[in-house]
Amino acid sequence: MSGDLSQWMADLSAESAEVRATAAEQLSKLGEDARAAAVPLCRAAGDSEESVREWSVAALEELGPPSAEDLPALIELLSAESSDTVWWSVTLIGRLEQDGAAAARVLGDVLGSAATAQVRQKAAWALGQIGPAAAVAIPALEQAAAATDDPRLSRNASRALQAVRGE
Repeated sequence: MSGDLSQWMADLSAESAEVRATAAEQLSKLGEDARAAAVPLCRAAGDSEESVREWSVAALEELGPPSAEDLPALIELLSAESSDTVWWSVTLIGRLEQDGAAAARVLGDVLGSAATAQVRQKAAWALGQIGPAAAVAIPALEQAAAATDDPRLSRNASRALQAVRGE
């Protein structure tokens, strides 16, 4: 890992919002080479400063799948207070596809209890990306697929059920 990358990752936790924003901006310019910063960037997506959030999201959008070694930390972030942090954690777990299987049970919980519709919708998507290895979440997906108050959630959950069942 380059010295700059390590420093920018550390700077995401700096006291100064300007330092955090600069670090996120620099990481956003690395694209997939910022992969090692996936977890700190997820945390920074929930930062109190708008510029930090925006640059962190820009970096996460270009990141691609994280390392499978980040899965335990991403699972831990599923209980974060910030819905943006949770949304990005779910997204990155979904990008892991089958390698995210260890998160299936927790994603099923998120699917049924997340504070925002966007996070619940993304959890359904992520379970579909994991595929058959997410079979433990079938009951949660079936319940979400029957949701009449959120058509997008219902649609995402129905697609995920097909993927999980191998249909």
